[in-house]
Amino acid sequence: MKQHLALNITCPKGLEGLLADECKALGAEVGRETVGAVSVSAPQEVTYRLCLWSRLANRVLLPLNDYPCHDADSLYAGMKAIDWSAHVAAGGTISVDFAGSNREIRNSHFGALRCKDAVVDAFQERGLDRPSVDKQRPDLRIHVRLRKGRAVVAIDFSGESLHRRGYRQAGAMAPLKENLAAALLLRADWPGIAARGGALIDPLCGSGTLLIEGAMMAMDIAPGLQRRYWGFSGWRQHRPDMWQRILEDAQRRQAVAMTRQWPEIRGYDAGGKILAQAQDNIDRAGLQSQVRVSRRELANLTRPTHREMNFGLVICNPPYGERLGDEAELVHLYRHLGQRLLAEFEGWQAAVFTGNPSLGKRMGLRSRRQYQFLNGTLPSKLLLFDVNADNAVKERTSAQGQPEAVAPKLSAGGEMFANRLRKNLKQLQKWRKREDVSCYRAYDADMPEYAVAVDVYGGAVHIAEYAAPSSVDEDKARQRLRDTVEACAQVFELPETKIAIKERRRQRGTEQYRRQSETGEFLEVEEGQAKLLVNLHDYLDTGLFLDHRPVRLDIAKRAAGQRFLNLFCYTGAATVHAGVGGARHSTSVDMSNTYLQWARRNLSLNGLSEVRHRTVRADCRQWLAECDEEFDLILLDPPTFSNSKRMEDVLDIQRDHVALIEGAMARLSAQGLLIFSNNRRDFQLDAAVTEGFCVEDRTSWSLDEDFKRRKKPIHYCWYITHR
Repeated sequence: MKQHLALNITCPKGLEGLLADECKALGAEVGRETVGAVSVSAPQEVTYRLCLWSRLANRVLLPLNDYPCHDADSLYAGMKAIDWSAHVAAGGTISVDFAGSNREIRNSHFGALRCKDAVVDAFQERGLDRPSVDKQRPDLRIHVRLRKGRAVVAIDFSGESLHRRGYRQAGAMAPLKENLAAALLLRADWPGIAARGGALIDPLCGSGTLLIEGAMMAMDIAPGLQRRYWGFSGWRQHRPDMWQRILEDAQRRQAVAMTRQWPEIRGYDAGGKILAQAQDNIDRAGLQSQVRVSRRELANLTRPTHREMNFGLVICNPPYGERLGDEAELVHLYRHLGQRLLAEFEGWQAAVFTGNPSLGKRMGLRSRRQYQFLNGTLPSKLLLFDVNADNAVKERTSAQGQPEAVAPKLSAGGEMFANRLRKNLKQLQKWRKREDVSCYRAYDADMPEYAVAVDVYGGAVHIAEYAAPSSVDEDKARQRLRDTVEACAQVFELPETKIAIKERRRQRGTEQYRRQSETGEFLEVEEGQAKLLVNLHDYLDTGLFLDHRPVRLDIAKRAAGQRFLNLFCYTGAATVHAGVGGARHSTSVDMSNTYLQWARRNLSLNGLSEVRHRTVRADCRQWLAECDEEFDLILLDPPTFSNSKRMEDVLDIQRDHVALIEGAMARLSAQGLLIFSNNRRDFQLDAAVTEGFCVEDRTSWSLDEDFKRRKKPIHYCWYITHR
């Protein structure tokens, strides 16, 4: 009777059931399933087959000892009690993979070191040559896990994780591990589809993992054939003759497979670099004749026509958006994927693996089944579809005759947010109509748990998320932001692709000027008589501070015949208002070339020439100190804090506002007006200003209806004149 080994086969969480079935198929007797592992009993020959043929396992472990471990001494004693000479030759090489901790053992490196010392001492005390450490390819790889007061010691027959097949270059981008890709293919019934002659297509193939795993699965190629190192190679009970027979059998099966015609396996991707990487992986796997990839946009996805393909599997792992701003933009991709499936692959099966199942709902197809997985640490789902018209989700049609994405049912939180948003819009309606306001703030953290600002720019919506406190769970914050987006889509009757989302964090130095994305898309809006350009995607801010609307409109009323100076001018919106209001000439000063270019575009949009409306790139404080011109109307709206490299010193508005105001007042005509504003929440105007000049607090007046809901003003504003 063959001696059986009691083994522990590990796998990614969620694959245990599939792994148990695979182990049975390879000849092992399956015992208990635990989280991320399956216990089996198998003769040595089957153990080798598990190592070579498992598509799902991470490691094949042979447990040696399981004992109480509360400190370094008990860890050492339990390790030393094992007869290591039965597993590795004297003078051989070892490596210890240690994980876990307790009150006494807090460092994995220390734990591994104590285990290594125990093994080495066990040999030395018997007068045998001590083993040395080889972290790359040791004769024996020892696997130690410390958990719940017990140490479990095992030999790792895998050598390294079995998901590393050997065809992927080190350091290459790998969004999917190979064994997870194999699990997805199994759940999608690819082996059954391939057996019936069906094709396999990945329209977003990336580095080609799904295609390569699918080909090896269909062709009966052992996934471990390209591996050059195994953890059992230096094991003293290793049977090289037995292993060689199993290896040669797998090689023979591969050679036979290469002579046969197999179903069409194709992949597409829009990126040239990633496609080159996929081709390299395919070549390394020796599958260049069986797997073909080519460059193609999803918009051009069609069923290949050079061979008759009546059925098959379309499978892909689309991007899911690390930020919700990305997610909203990806809605279109998922929707288009569903459209292409219905248009080109009627009667096929489809499988979409995503870390954001809500995006899967935008495909316009009802899934017939869903499976939960973990992609690394990210909870993900595999959505399975029967591609036919009966499973298509009907779209609504907008008033303009354009199809709209089907609106999902709002969560309880989303409904609550939508109700508050509708209430705000109703309260603002009369004011907006009376004042002809098309750009305004519809919501501003009115409910603490939904800490976002929702701004409307004509027919577009912009959501800025305030950074959540560290006490707020990241997943909950993300879900609430998703609730916000879906609620805005329904309330404003907009597709989510028309909603811009940004996560707002404190910026340092020039970070506020850096691009957040690269759309280059500007939207023209109107405010009073001015036309202004906003960008809802590329920068932290949009180019128009809505809370300063009353001040800008007042500048337009006062500007006729005046000499206007705009300090810290940003995108020049106030300068445009002064220009259309009839200013004699204007000067706009800022350090950001990006914003000054934006200001010039705004001026040009309104027919205002640079001859009369000049822009100056400079530090406002230095420029004021060197300026000898006089102005009748000055806007001074500095940032709260700035430490730009182009400045000689940092700017702190609380510390520096007196000097700034005095410098501006030195350039103000006798009957002129200085408008001073800033948005530091705890700002206090220094008494020196009120003692030296006539000061009128206009804060309350300067806040329109859309900003009066706040408990504290979003900015402060004073009108200052000479005594």
